[in-house]
Amino acid sequence: MQDENDTSIASRAAIAAGAAIGSAAIAAALLYAKRRKEKKAASALPPPTSTAAHFPAETD
Repeated sequence: MQDENDTSIASRAAIAAGAAIGSAAIAAALLYAKRRKEKKAASALPPPTSTAAHFPAETD
C-alpha cells in the first residue's frame, strides 16, 4: 500500500518549479504595471520646447 502523501523527489521538484514559475509571473506583472504607470505619468506632461518653458495660457 502506498502512503496517501506522495513525497517523492519528482513531486517536490514539480512543486518547486510551479512556485518558481508563479513567482516569476508575479514579478513580471509588477514590472509591467510599474512601466505603464511611469509611461502614463511621463505622457501627461506637456512636451518641452526649446524656446521657452511651459506656462499655462493666460485667461485675462
